[in-house]
Amino acid sequence: MKVLIFGLGALGTVFAVALKSAGHQVNAFVKEKHLSLLKGKTLKMTGLFGNKKAEIDGYFTNPEELKSFDLDLIILTVKAFDTEKAISQIKEFIQPKTFLLIAQNGYGNYEKAIQVIPKNQVILSRIIFGARIIEPGLTEVTVFGDDVVIGQPENAIPKKTLENIAGILNQAGIPTKVSDEVYAILWEKIIYNSALNPLGALLERTYGELAENYETRFLMDRIIDEIFETLKAYEFKLRWENSETYKKHFYQNLIPPTAEHYPSMYYDLKNGKPTEIDALNGAIVNLAEQKGLKTPVNKFITLMIKQMEKVFSTTT
Repeated sequence: MKVLIFGLGALGTVFAVALKSAGHQVNAFVKEKHLSLLKGKTLKMTGLFGNKKAEIDGYFTNPEELKSFDLDLIILTVKAFDTEKAISQIKEFIQPKTFLLIAQNGYGNYEKAIQVIPKNQVILSRIIFGARIIEPGLTEVTVFGDDVVIGQPENAIPKKTLENIAGILNQAGIPTKVSDEVYAILWEKIIYNSALNPLGALLERTYGELAENYETRFLMDRIIDEIFETLKAYEFKLRWENSETYKKHFYQNLIPPTAEHYPSMYYDLKNGKPTEIDALNGAIVNLAEQKGLKTPVNKFITLMIKQMEKVFSTTT
């Protein structure tokens, strides 16, 4: 398979090393400022998916360079705030038989993609393993909550095609399965991230520590309640009947495997980088306001992260 990893951060490096190690042709699209840190370097992955290394086939920074490439799969791993620009660049070179796998956090990435690229080429995923960059080209898989789930929310891609792609990822050592409920499953991940990531970043606490304390658990409960109320207004159904049944699953099943994990938002703040808050709690606030609803805890959390972004951007 001919693959392009669009964005070579922590997650992108995992996909690149795993697929190249499995014998596939792998190229990467990166920002010009990152090229000198990566070109000619052996990429390495450590942690829960094993120790692997690979020299990928090539790096690109300009969409024009890829117009003659016959790619099978593009995996989009950039942060949510870069999605719109990335999609506009991908549009310049994606071929009719090329699939685009959205491998990102938050709400709005798939929605932006299908405004530009045909639905029968866009695959949505829910990723609940975590990785961190130790240095450019070296990433560590630090947590694994569940298999990657892929699917096409509007059934625009044959299930057999999706199963073939899932099989390739499985053979590369990235546990993956196909689901017709991928959109609902992704929303459950958005709830999970919205409850944990900003509080973990603001308070510098692991997921487990947040769940152990009454004060942070109370705030997470309110965040989840507000999201369920918002989704109800849109008549969008999750696999959970209400917020209470989801919270039992959240505390009993989702947090334990990831209890020692710090959110990527924590590292983003520390490094003076923008966060994905607008695709998480910020997206909830916007969706709620469109229905005349108030989400005070999500709004407070969003504003706090935005303020901390300003603070850390001036001190790093």
